Amino acid sequence: MIVCKFGGTSVANAQQIKKVANIVKANPARKIIAVSAPGKRTNDDIKVTDLLIELANSALQGGDTELKLNIVIERYADIAAELGLDDTIIQIITDDLRERLEADKSQQALFMDNIKASGEDNNAKLIAAYFNSIGMPAKYVSPKEGLVVNDLPERTFALPETYENLSKLANVEEIIVFPGFFGYTKTGVLRTFDRGGSDITGSILASAVNAELYENFTDVDCVFSANPKVVNCPVEIKEITYREMRELSYAGFSVFHDEALMPVYKQGIPVNIKNTNNPAASGTRIVPKRPATGSPVTGIATDSGFSILYVSKYLMNREVGFGRRLLQIIEEENISYEHTPSGLDDISVIMRSHQLNDEIEARIMKRVKEELQAEDVHFRHDFSMVVIVGEGMRNNTGLAARAATAISNTGANIEMINQGSSEVSLVFGVLSQYENQILKALYEEFFAHTTV
Repeated sequence: MIVCKFGGTSVANAQQIKKVANIVKANPARKIIAVSAPGKRTNDDIKVTDLLIELANSALQGGDTELKLNIVIERYADIAAELGLDDTIIQIITDDLRERLEADKSQQALFMDNIKASGEDNNAKLIAAYFNSIGMPAKYVSPKEGLVVNDLPERTFALPETYENLSKLANVEEIIVFPGFFGYTKTGVLRTFDRGGSDITGSILASAVNAELYENFTDVDCVFSANPKVVNCPVEIKEITYREMRELSYAGFSVFHDEALMPVYKQGIPVNIKNTNNPAASGTRIVPKRPATGSPVTGIATDSGFSILYVSKYLMNREVGFGRRLLQIIEEENISYEHTPSGLDDISVIMRSHQLNDEIEARIMKRVKEELQAEDVHFRHDFSMVVIVGEGMRNNTGLAARAATAISNTGANIEMINQGSSEVSLVFGVLSQYENQILKALYEEFFAHTTV
């Protein structure tokens, strides 16, 4: 059995949905598909999810929602008409949206989740109806039938019973069409996953039915060794390990999000990134292990939007529990951290800037000075993380020196270096203004004359 996930651009309009049907029909093993909400039809188009966010905000503000509601319904109506479906499915979608708009608004985040999730949910209903209309027996299955998630306030994740609940889908004869992006708590509250939510759903389904393969269909032929918007014609990655993909996804590779790997990683199920518009292309396979051949570096990724909390105190290294107490202060502000490079008398905590504001920063600095008696405490902003990833790095001497030299040749200063104990990745913190220059320089250093 193969589980497939089709992203927003793959189901953006009727033409794309017809491609999806042909892909599923081409291999009888493709029995379960997870689908996103309709994405952009053109570069300047608006995704259905963004239209739904506007609709939810209007409802929360007590505004007139009719115009925004009709815009969403028209998107589905256009798709249904071109697919030759009658008005029944549009009435189902309309009734569903109106019911969601009448839901409790006292917890605004949950109301927003409920409206946003309708994009995937109603698209799954429409696609199942289309499959049936062309003689492909299909069944829409709601996450209510087994995708159980945790309660607030923690970020959304699937509970262990999810996998047993959904394992029964392996025995269904029809093609299962399952909406991505969300699940339900034990008390029936809808909660959405974070970014890449439909990828997570597809991965959960693949793990639950112990699939032979998880195919993730998007709008690119493969994963590239560097961002093709910055580097001209980067090397294509044909095969990559879970660990390598996890590191690259963390650092900005948006083709496949890092959290989506966990369910299939646990089961050892390979993932194949493929292109809906070019399904014959082999794509990129994500596997548990691969031979360490070719370049020691598999890919280079960059991600911006980081801040650094710098803390200095003489003889810090002699003070038992200093690091723990510092991180506890950050935890109590509900902030996660990324890296903690340190010296004898100083430590830096690197975190995502979107978690901060002036008030939070002032509170953290005040507490660190008062509770830890630190001598110098300050925040710095506008940093990027540059991550070099490769299973072959651990057996390659001088790689860090080559990378540091390439970076220094751009005129940028390296603010931080961090290498994990697995030696699969090497992270450099740099000012964001140098991010693209550094990516090009590192690509030239490690890929100019190699293939992966």
